[in-house]
Parts: sequence; C-alpha cells; structure tokens
Amino acid sequence: MKNFKDKLALVPNKPGSYQMRDKDGIIIYVGKAKNLKNRLKSYFTGTHTGKTLSLVENIDDFEYIVTSSELESLILEITLIKKYNPKYNILLKDDKSYPYIELTNEKYPRLKVVRNVKRKKNKNHLYGPFPNVTAARKTVNIINRIYPLRKCDTLKKDLCLYYHINECLGYCKLDIDKETIDTMNKEIISFLNGDSTEIEKRIKKEMEKASLSMNYERALELRDMLEDINITLKKQKIDLGKEANFDIVNYFTDNNYLSVQVFFIRNGLLYGREKEIIKTLDNPEEELLEYIIKFYEKIGILPKELYVPIGIDTELLSKYLNIKVQNTYRGKIKSLFDLAGENARENLETEEETIEKDEKKRLEALKELSMLLNMDKIERIESFDNSHLFGTYYVGGMVVFDNFLPNKNEYRKYKIDVNVKDDINAMREVIYRRYYRVLMEDLVKPDLIVMDGGEDQIKVCKEIIDSLNLNIRVVGLVKDSHHRTNHLLDENSKLIEIPNDSNLFLYLSKIQEEVHRFAITYHRDIKSKGALVSILDMVPGIGEKRRKKLLKEFGSLKKLKEASIEELSTIVSTDVAKKLYEYLKEV
Repeated sequence: MKNFKDKLALVPNKPGSYQMRDKDGIIIYVGKAKNLKNRLKSYFTGTHTGKTLSLVENIDDFEYIVTSSELESLILEITLIKKYNPKYNILLKDDKSYPYIELTNEKYPRLKVVRNVKRKKNKNHLYGPFPNVTAARKTVNIINRIYPLRKCDTLKKDLCLYYHINECLGYCKLDIDKETIDTMNKEIISFLNGDSTEIEKRIKKEMEKASLSMNYERALELRDMLEDINITLKKQKIDLGKEANFDIVNYFTDNNYLSVQVFFIRNGLLYGREKEIIKTLDNPEEELLEYIIKFYEKIGILPKELYVPIGIDTELLSKYLNIKVQNTYRGKIKSLFDLAGENARENLETEEETIEKDEKKRLEALKELSMLLNMDKIERIESFDNSHLFGTYYVGGMVVFDNFLPNKNEYRKYKIDVNVKDDINAMREVIYRRYYRVLMEDLVKPDLIVMDGGEDQIKVCKEIIDSLNLNIRVVGLVKDSHHRTNHLLDENSKLIEIPNDSNLFLYLSKIQEEVHRFAITYHRDIKSKGALVSILDMVPGIGEKRRKKLLKEFGSLKKLKEASIEELSTIVSTDVAKKLYEYLKEV
C-alpha cells in the first residue's frame, strides 16, 4: 500500500467526489463524501477486509473534485460511474428486466407485456412491475379473452380468426364507436389497478350462459379464469387502500455482503419484488444509496413514494430522484418494511455459502489460467465471435468477463461490411474496430483476449493488436471433431491442455458459450424484424434514427433498390449511402 500522508494533508474538509486509480491509471472506484478529507483518510487508516481491502491494495493514486453541495457531489459521482464503470463500484444484474403490462394509447388499443420501459414516452398506460413475466402474460391473456381488444400489431386487410371467435370487434373492417372502446378501457384499467369486480361479473355471466347451453368445456375454461384472477390479484392484496403506490427498500448486511430487497406496491397490491446480493465495501449505507439510484435508472419508472432504511439520506435521495423519500414508517407499512428486511436476511443466509464457493472456484480458476500463461494477473477478459447467414450478412459480438463474471454493460455488437464474405475477414474488421477505439478513446484494455476459434483467428487478432502497438495477450479455444472445447492455444500456437473436469475448463467454456449465444442472438434479432428492416440493420452506420428516416422516405425494398447514391445521401451521409447502395446490390 502506498503512503499518501502528504497528499491527504492537502485534501479539504469539503463535499465532493473522489476517484481511485490503479497502477495503470484506470479508475477503479468512484465515491462521494460530505467531507472529502475524512472519507479519504478512512481508506488508509485502520484495518479493512474483503472488497475494501482488495480496493485499498490496488490504489496507486487518487483524485478528487470539490463541489458546493452534497447533491452536486452525488450527481457527479453517478455521472463518473456511468462514464468509467469502475470495477469496485456496484454492478447490477443487467440481464434482469421487469415485465409491465401496457394498454396502448391508440385509436384501437392493444394490451401487451413490455420490458425496457425507459424508452416509453407515456408511462401512464403502464401497469406493474409484475412478479414475473408468466404472471403478466396470464393477466394479459385473461383480459384479452374477456374483452375484444385489437390483437394484431397492424390492422389486417380482412377479418381474422379473433373476430370469428368473438375476441376482436373487427377494427380492420368495421366502424367501432368510441364509447364502446372507452367503456372497455375503463374496466380494464380498473382491473389492472386492483378492482376485479366488473371483470368477475362478466366471467360469471358468461359461465351461466355456457352452463345453460350445456357448453361445459367453456364453463370450465371460465372457471379457470376466475381462479387465475384470484392468483394474480387477490393473493397479492395488501389492505393498504387503492391509493397506496410506493416501493420499499430494505437490506441485511453480513461478512461484506449486502442483501437488498425491493417491494413494489401498486394500488394496494404487492405487484412484485426484486432481490440482489452484492459484495460490498465497508459502508453499506453508501453502497445502498448507489444501488437505489442505479436500480431506478435501470427500471425506468419511479414510484410515487419510496421508503428506505434509517441511515440513508432521504433529503438527498429525494432531490436526486425527484420523488418523496422517507424512513418514517408505522403500522402496516412498518410490517411490510420489516418483512422486506427479513427476506433480505433469509436470502443472504441461503445464498452466502453458494456465493462464497463460487467465488473461491472463480479465483482458483483465474490463478490457474495466470500460471498456465505465465501472467501476473488476469481480471478482464474479452471474447469475440461472428454469426452469418449462409456466408453472407456477417455480424460480430464481443462479451466481457471481469474475474470470470459477465459484465453485460460492456458487451458490444458489430455490423460488418457487406463485402466481407468469410469468418477471418469478419473477425479482422471487428478486432480492428474494437481496439482502434480502445486506443483512440483510452478505454480499459483487457488482460486477455479469448478467441472462439483456432490458429487462424488467433493469428489475425495478434496481427491487429501488434499493428496498434497494444500489449494484450491472445489465446484461442479450440474444439475437437465433436465440436467440444478440448484445449487452449496461445499466440505462439502452443497447445495448452486443460482437464475437462477442472474449474478453469468450466469457466472458459462459459465464456465460449456466452459469446456464441450473444452473436447468434444479435443476428436472429435483426432477421426477426422483417426483410427491409433487417437489411437496413445490417448496414454499418445505420442506427435506429436513420433506419426510421429511410423507411419513412422510401417505404419499400423495391424503392430503396431503385434509389441512387445521391437520393440516399439526402437521408444519410455519402459514405453510408455508398455502403447501403452496395449492400442493396447483394440482396
């Protein structure tokens, strides 16, 4: 540990944000403080354990920025965390998204399950979050079976099956009056807000009709719907009143682990909860504050009120989130708050042993890999793979693992030039684009690049890395004739045997599976959007905004193919227009 006594003496007793750097100059932690001097001194005095000890041992230098208030220091801290993504700050599970139900604000509304609601402009038509996607889909299915809402994304040219089975009013052909639609909307919104009275009346009426006409199969189906309503709504009921709309965050901490529980209360219903266990530094309240901010920025929708534990600065958090935040709770809310804390404790006690075992396995595997490659340490690993359709329309994917844990915030997708027709040149383009940007933008370099392939891919990767004067080790995972990984190949074509029952083999296989999944999923996502949209998505330089402009201007693949470079240049830059023009020739 370096001695910072002289530098610490110059730190002011003022609020601000501080940044810790390692020996490579990389920011590894960003924090904030009411009193910078006291907070920074605390890192270099006394004893530390766990994650804090690891952080302190890796600090080679620190910087700080003085602010005029604690709110400014919090805003600055979060901004810098987003910019640098330091490895010792909290990393949320970013593969987790939250299902909501949306009643679309259209002339003829639809009901659907949605995720990633941050982009939604009108959040007044969103209901949730639901405990899981199954509960949300079941609720949507119940409503769609009872109310003849529009089912298709775009209106069809003729009446479809849903009309003939009385589950659609035939919006594509028939003139449906606004009053009918408004009545449906009102009842559906009431149901989603927790009042199932009207919907139950409708179901019971239909059940009587079905029984009288001896349609027992239909009557049984309707009875199952009533039971589903009981499961999805009534069993979640908490007697807090229909106006109750808030979240509760509580935690339990032990042995440098922070276990968090979030309860979502909407209109007197416990819609769902979120739980997470995080390896934490010495100050759980500071870590929890950072967690709450990151969590709500990710989820995209804020509650009307938020209840947090004592120790969290409610005034500061309230100003940052612009909602009411409090830690005074009594009665039923106190019971719920205690329940969240108890759930946090039970979750940590259940999972802690497994987490510690996994961590031990990961660290042993990293140590083994470092020894095999004769490297001091390996923390960040980047891996690449390509995907294509019958040798055309290549895309690339990069995944990042920190200490053998996936860091999905750092994953990247690559559209590859239309002229590329083989794996090697596709990989050459991706590797160059990735590490040219690393060099130009001074991004964090990996300790190791893992190629999903043999000697040729290692060679092309090493060629690019050397041409950019970057000192990064490269290895490849080689498969046998049964397409199973069986050994490691270094940049000198040296074969490194790894027992297939070892932890190292397991973690390297996970990286290989993940990068393969990521690249293929990207390709499938593009193809699933439809012919014209897929083609536009495959062209480098065309993002969502440009794609929408091109679709609006030309409307069809035929018109796009007939367009000249000059005509395309009115929407996109000349360079992108040329690429698109060439791409369309191949289609």
